[in-house]
Amino acid sequence: MSKEKGFSLIELLVVVAIILIIAAIAIPNLLRSRIAANDASAVGSIRVIASAEIAYSNAYGTGFATLLTLGGAAPCTASAGTACLIDPILSVAPYTKSGFAVAAVPNNGAGTAGNPYLQYEANATPTSVVNGSRAFCTDQSAVIHYVLNSVVAIGTGPGTCAGVAKTLQ
Repeated sequence: MSKEKGFSLIELLVVVAIILIIAAIAIPNLLRSRIAANDASAVGSIRVIASAEIAYSNAYGTGFATLLTLGGAAPCTASAGTACLIDPILSVAPYTKSGFAVAAVPNNGAGTAGNPYLQYEANATPTSVVNGSRAFCTDQSAVIHYVLNSVVAIGTGPGTCAGVAKTLQ
């Protein structure tokens, strides 16, 4: 009688159980890392928008602008209508990046040389709770504010972002 070689059912079940335990430990960490990366991307986008708003205001004298005006579809030719200051990913609808909806709204003026927009509000809001853990906003002060665990846009009206208590350091 020859003895067959191979693994018993018990040995295979032990291996599968070990793999499941490792996966149960690793998957939550992977999801937290993804959310942290999306949050960092949103903060980067808000910083880019804040810098572009200042550059646009200084270059064209009409104050602050919308996302479409700050960027423009590729290929882009710089003008007051399409300044080419931000990437088309941010400046062309649907205005989303890394699971965040992004908006910039100029206000307090008409956007003309004699009556420039004196303020703006920009925000980045997660499109769902699995995409990010905070909603971010900034205004002409270029200070980034945030709200924890929010999928509601913040800082979209005149002066609303400045009213958000938490700021990034």
